[in-house]
Amino acid sequence: MNVGMILDKTFPPDPRVENEALSLIKHGHQVYLYCFNFIHDQPEIEMIKGIHVFRQRLPKIVYRLSALAYTIPLYHWYLKRSILVFAKKNDIQVIHIHDMQVARSIFSLRKKLNLPTILDLHENRPEIMKYYTHVRTFPGNLLIFPSIWKRFEFKYIKEADRVIVVTKESREYYQEKLPVTSDKFCIVPNTVRKEFYNDFELDEVLINKYKDRFTILYLGETGIRRGIPTAIESIQYLVEKIPNIKLVLVGSSRTDSVLKDMVAKYGLYDYVDLMGWQDFALFPSYVMASKIGISPLHRNLHHETTFANKLFQYLAFGKPVVVSNCKAQMNIVKAYQCGLVFKDRDAKDLANQILKLYLDTDLYEHLSNNAMKAIEEHLNWDKQAESLIEMYDTIITNRNE
Repeated sequence: MNVGMILDKTFPPDPRVENEALSLIKHGHQVYLYCFNFIHDQPEIEMIKGIHVFRQRLPKIVYRLSALAYTIPLYHWYLKRSILVFAKKNDIQVIHIHDMQVARSIFSLRKKLNLPTILDLHENRPEIMKYYTHVRTFPGNLLIFPSIWKRFEFKYIKEADRVIVVTKESREYYQEKLPVTSDKFCIVPNTVRKEFYNDFELDEVLINKYKDRFTILYLGETGIRRGIPTAIESIQYLVEKIPNIKLVLVGSSRTDSVLKDMVAKYGLYDYVDLMGWQDFALFPSYVMASKIGISPLHRNLHHETTFANKLFQYLAFGKPVVVSNCKAQMNIVKAYQCGLVFKDRDAKDLANQILKLYLDTDLYEHLSNNAMKAIEEHLNWDKQAESLIEMYDTIITNRNE
């Protein structure tokens, strides 16, 4: 079957889109990906790992209008013709929409396309938008309304043939809000491919840098809502009990100045490394060099219903995790007995959980073994993508009836 994926960003990179596409290709489908080219530095048509990539040139000023996608639909009016041409030219048989931003363009074309439509919700976009600076400040606070995005999200979930979500907690949330049954949803978490932890080049310099430290690792965006201030604050309670402790933050955000000020305030220069964004190829080495992986997310509706990719990256290398009590990640940790849970924004509780793993080597080894077992047997991409393949098999069966 010819699958038409619609992505409102450049490609590559996008690990979720790539993983889904490669799994579909592996099972005999042809995947055609419509995406953007902002600065005209990539070929219009390209084959990447078997994915037929079609890039639509898009002025950045038009892309900026995507923030108003559900207020003033100029963005969608601009895209509709090129998407229609893409679908007809490649004999697309099913449309797979990646996230909400571009969804309005597709659903406004449904009668013309007359194709099965899958809505792939990478996150609860209306909820997370409430925390975006450009939405909370002038002029965005007068033009961008998460409540309107929410209304359209609910509308398109009802109209889509199938909906992909990243957690069962997300499915439960939508079922509570909407008259839809569980069989409409397909759960596909952002887990890791086996290549991530089986086929990588180890950076010995990085490993040696932290070999004598009890390293606590955080991978990803370092915004305030991710709980990084809590992580930094927790270190001040641990430096006397774990003299060789080191918190390593690999990532960045607009609020990194706040984090730097906190390190200075608590005098933690020797105990916290702010590494900024690093090449993804180094992630396995950072995880290998660490003792514990953390995900200290603040509790909110978005974080309660999604997983951070970092969670699976830590587990893949047998690193016990310490996570805040956001529902989705807490449930994973408890189900697979692969880490400990602390109360979100409670730095002392986070410190206590880290200290448990430092002092109790038997507990550490038990959780470490469970982490590797969970990834190898249940939480790797190949296993989790089975529901995606089954969903497509069902669509094929329905088309042939």
